[in-house]
Amino acid sequence: MKLKHFVLTGAVALAAVPGLATAGDAAAGQAKAAVCAACHGQNGVAQIPMYPNLAGQNEAYLVSSLKAYRSKERNGGQAAVMQGQAAALSDEDIANLAAYFASLPAGG
Repeated sequence: MKLKHFVLTGAVALAAVPGLATAGDAAAGQAKAAVCAACHGQNGVAQIPMYPNLAGQNEAYLVSSLKAYRSKERNGGQAAVMQGQAAALSDEDIANLAAYFASLPAGG
């Protein structure tokens, strides 16, 4: 019983840590990703070389990047565009988008 209690307590404690990544809902992310297609391609593979591919990207990296754009910590390149896009995203939206793009095959 003690181990079970310890594991449950640890899980609750970890869930309360701010910024700790939780898995998003890829289906919800797909529904939210339509606006991303303009630059990053319909399937997460950009048709224009200056825009990065999102398909197959590491989920935690995508979460970190979107949060950095949202807080305007990430600058340079097309950051102003991404800051504007990310400003409207909740943490849940970000997790869902990251789960969706991470689930796609890298080659499209």
